[in-house]
Amino acid sequence: MTAVPPTAAELAALRVALKAAERGRFRTSPNPMVGAVLLRGDVDKADPLAVGWHREVGGPHAEVEALRQVEDARGATLCVTLEPCAHHGRTPPCADAVIAVGVRRVVACHRDPDPRVAGQGFARLAAAGVEVTSGHLVDEAVRLNWKYLTAKLRGRPAVTLKWAMSLDGKIATRNGDSRWITSEPARRWSLELRETHDAILVGSGTAVADDPLLTRRLSRAREPILRVVLDRRLRLPATARMLGEPGPVLVYAAAAVAAPARVEELRARGVDVVVLLAVTPAAVLADLASRGVQSVLVEGGGEVLAAFAEAGAFDRVEVACAPLLVGGREAPGPLGGAGPERLADALRLDTLEVRRRGPDVLLGAFRNECLRDLSASVAE
Repeated sequence: MTAVPPTAAELAALRVALKAAERGRFRTSPNPMVGAVLLRGDVDKADPLAVGWHREVGGPHAEVEALRQVEDARGATLCVTLEPCAHHGRTPPCADAVIAVGVRRVVACHRDPDPRVAGQGFARLAAAGVEVTSGHLVDEAVRLNWKYLTAKLRGRPAVTLKWAMSLDGKIATRNGDSRWITSEPARRWSLELRETHDAILVGSGTAVADDPLLTRRLSRAREPILRVVLDRRLRLPATARMLGEPGPVLVYAAAAVAAPARVEELRARGVDVVVLLAVTPAAVLADLASRGVQSVLVEGGGEVLAAFAEAGAFDRVEVACAPLLVGGREAPGPLGGAGPERLADALRLDTLEVRRRGPDVLLGAFRNECLRDLSASVAE
């Protein structure tokens, strides 16, 4: 969408809106994170009239949050990180609210690919005489909402592969001792990742050997996380600790090897057992998408991580690396599977980030060209 290009003040307001939007990262799913800044008619003045953000799903959207802070928005400019919605969901259409108060101009980062919006919000604003320009700070906005955009554009949940390892690339000793490779600050970071994903996924080997809870523990998200176990033969015992914790547990089993008696035993413990012809990343993600899951954190083990990587069924990798040398030919690394024969066939990542938590280094990267492809899909 083209119109008068944004001023420096409007671009500055969009950056403020992007930062505000991130404040809703724990409670907005399945909605996107959105921020909005209202400027007076004279947009050469950088001071925002109001700043709003979408705080939690079911609550007012960012545009309404900003508009509620002013008595008279006539002639104002609204800078918003995503196309205003044009449909009745949990709340009325934001486009209608913007029109009703007399906003003169809307400056947006990019369109919303949700089929219920998909340009209709911009069209409704323009039809009412509101000047609309979008396609600004697109890369920054896409990075903010990459999980939401992946789910809408790819038709599957966004997938993060995560592991902790030593400096020499080991996730445990040769005897399987892995607690704890990383420090307490890095383990807290791992728990923060759970707060920003809809589901956490492990394989049956990890579920049986470690008997993890896989719960959220920081009280930032609204609901318990969905815990998913890939368990072809239904090895998960009915006494598993995760079954005694609040929140849903979903187990995927293979039709050819899952004993009906074990299916019923787990269902009696409240487990949702789904029997698939083949427990593959594609089949699992398709079923999760049908349940409205928008993001999945894959925590292991090595064969499960490798299966998602080899299938190309991932979008981001998050790694905690400790200043520790484990060694040992038989000590496992993070990715199992056969692996490529040539380096030329190895999976490439980009937009590498390096941070510190305590003594450990946190590494994060997106699948090669992931963000570029998303940006190209939503830019106007």
